[in-house]
Amino acid sequence: MRSSKPRSRKNNNRNRPQQSGGNVPNRVFDSSGPEGKVRGTPQQIIDKYQQLARDAQLAGDRVATENFSQHAEHYLRMLGAAQKEIDERREAQERENRERQAERDRERAERDAERAAREAEQPQPQPQVQPAAVQSDSGVQPDVIDVIESADSGLVETPESKPRKPRPQRKPRAPRKPASEQSEAPEPASDAAE
Repeated sequence: MRSSKPRSRKNNNRNRPQQSGGNVPNRVFDSSGPEGKVRGTPQQIIDKYQQLARDAQLAGDRVATENFSQHAEHYLRMLGAAQKEIDERREAQERENRERQAERDRERAERDAERAAREAEQPQPQPQVQPAAVQSDSGVQPDVIDVIESADSGLVETPESKPRKPRPQRKPRAPRKPASEQSEAPEPASDAAE
């Protein structure tokens, strides 16, 4: 069975509207100009058509100059619109990021305020450390370790905080005989040889 709608033989992909923005500045285009095809990114095509317009102007061809200039303007407008859209997207993204960061900062401030309120409600035990008397005349300051040890600070004693015991002195070794003396020394006679 055939459908009542006639089938189109042309390629429908060419009739699709071009996606604006996206990757236009880096996308490669084929431009069919009066001098043949020009291929490249929009900026490369603009530069090529502007160069062709300058060459046509030097040759005295006003029509070709205007034609190349219009082709360059087309790609310049397309590039400008894509750049404007990219900038708008970037600004929107930055605005969203700033809003998210402000929300995080507000939440963090609220959590800190709640934590401070909870800590204020609970009484904190104060260690009662009484510093040793400082003699201001001689400039002698109290020993910090004595102050900490005298108060019950509740700290765990570590091996580093214990006083070190002096190590016992080792006996010095007898000096070694030189190798020449060891080989010349006579071996003790054994009783079995006699």
